[in-house]
Amino acid sequence: MTTRRRGGACELWAAFRASAAYPATVLVFILAVAAGLFAGSYTYAMANPTPHKIPIAVVSDAASSRQEPAFVADIQRTLHASLDQRPFATYDQAVSAVEEQRVFAVLELRGTEVRLDVASAAGASVAQLLAGAAPKAAAQAGVVVTVRDLKPLQPGDPRGLALFYISLAAVVVGFIGAIQLSVHARELEPPERIAFTAAYSVLGGFSIAAVVDWLLGAVDLPFAESWAILALTMFTSGMVFTMFNTFMGRWAMLPTWGLMVLVGNPSSGGAVSAPLLPSPFGVIGRWLPPGASVSAQHAAVYFPHHQHVLPFLVLAVWAVVSSAVFWIWRHRHPGGRAEAANPEEAGGVH
Repeated sequence: MTTRRRGGACELWAAFRASAAYPATVLVFILAVAAGLFAGSYTYAMANPTPHKIPIAVVSDAASSRQEPAFVADIQRTLHASLDQRPFATYDQAVSAVEEQRVFAVLELRGTEVRLDVASAAGASVAQLLAGAAPKAAAQAGVVVTVRDLKPLQPGDPRGLALFYISLAAVVVGFIGAIQLSVHARELEPPERIAFTAAYSVLGGFSIAAVVDWLLGAVDLPFAESWAILALTMFTSGMVFTMFNTFMGRWAMLPTWGLMVLVGNPSSGGAVSAPLLPSPFGVIGRWLPPGASVSAQHAAVYFPHHQHVLPFLVLAVWAVVSSAVFWIWRHRHPGGRAEAANPEEAGGVH
């Protein structure tokens, strides 16, 4: 009797494993966990931005040097954070540091007057926090403070989120495009797959830039550079999925989503500036494609004369490494002419 029950249970399990209900059940639990992680990741990074160490330039003369410690101490108490004070001999040198994206504000002390020049374009959330804390700190220190915005955001993007959104679109559509190629154009050979990934990236990048700039007028983009950044971002994202698809087949969406969306986008510094992100996110964001894309786009729009090489290197390394891994192990990829007869092995979640 017991043996028959065990045999019946084994048969039921084997039948379940062979049915479409098995992967569907696995997906139910994966999606439930993914939903919680998605909400948790973005809430952890963005819901309550907390300043940590904010780099600011400080310019002061000998007469006001005694006021500096009191005001800085008061503003740090107000923010519940520390300011990374970087002294500069002249105001022009301090402004250059803002343009080079090394500091987020300039604190100038002259006699009994204090001037705080924030830079919304360098980080809207940081500028907002500093501008809100300065009057309270000045009142406690017994000085008069004037707050200005050195680098305001463009009128069509008052919260500084447009560049985050266009980078997010490039990242998400980039790997969704690769998923769709793996499902609907499975017979593509490796060179063709790379070529079509590049093709939809170039056209997709143009479309994003054209809609945001020409159609909506939200941001005045340096069109050619922004288009190139968006195209490179989409291609990188698509090849990251293709790399994972080579080893994980239909489940490649899991590591791609985890890397690019759960970790990459919240840590990019696009919605919340890097000094306000939780420490792990603030450190790793610049080394992932979403963060590199936001940084490159941000400098292209607001700091065109001080564009950094690092974001482009990060995107290029991810693109080259992903493409190389796919090419070297292309025989393992569930696609190509020889594999077209086995649709159950196709990439993507379906």
